[in-house]
Amino acid sequence: MDASANLPANLDVLLDVPVKITVELGACQMPMREVLHLAAGAVVQLDKVADTPVDLFVNHKRIARGEVVVVEDRFGIKITEILGPQPH
Repeated sequence: MDASANLPANLDVLLDVPVKITVELGACQMPMREVLHLAAGAVVQLDKVADTPVDLFVNHKRIARGEVVVVEDRFGIKITEILGPQPH
């Protein structure tokens, strides 16, 4: 089923507009002193546990959560939850 079939005709022009999709694996804070000492091979520990769902953003707006998967030699996201409207 084509999801665009339910859209008004004047919105059809927007369907080919590229959007930026990003995935947030986690974050951390560290003093600048530690950042300056990072080198190849250093490991930066993030604030999420390995099996915690990751957040998927479209143009900086969180729209879904999912699981990290590996497809051939690339990372991907298996969508597990589509989020509803978020308060601003």
